[in-house]
Amino acid sequence: MKHAVIETGGKQYRVAEGDEIYVEKLSVADGETVTFDKVLAVVDEGKNVFGTPVVDGATVTATVVKTGKGKKIRVYKMKPKKNYRRTQGHRQPYTKLVINTINA
Repeated sequence: MKHAVIETGGKQYRVAEGDEIYVEKLSVADGETVTFDKVLAVVDEGKNVFGTPVVDGATVTATVVKTGKGKKIRVYKMKPKKNYRRTQGHRQPYTKLVINTINA
């Protein structure tokens, strides 16, 4: 099975064809295709290709399924004995992708 390591949003993901992954929000509409040029490695059954830092000519295409926001997290700050308490909420935006092809 062919795998690739791609970089997007400051993170690295190991993907194969047909995988569903959640990445940092991309400015692409739902249903469109995205091409990733920052392919760090391509691993096939017989041969492995590692880039320095990226593999030349390698691309990974994916389809955007949906964009949304993750679960809410609470950020709570407190300083004891000083009557200082702050609560803040945050929902991280994400983009859900389905990997179509890995070209190496």
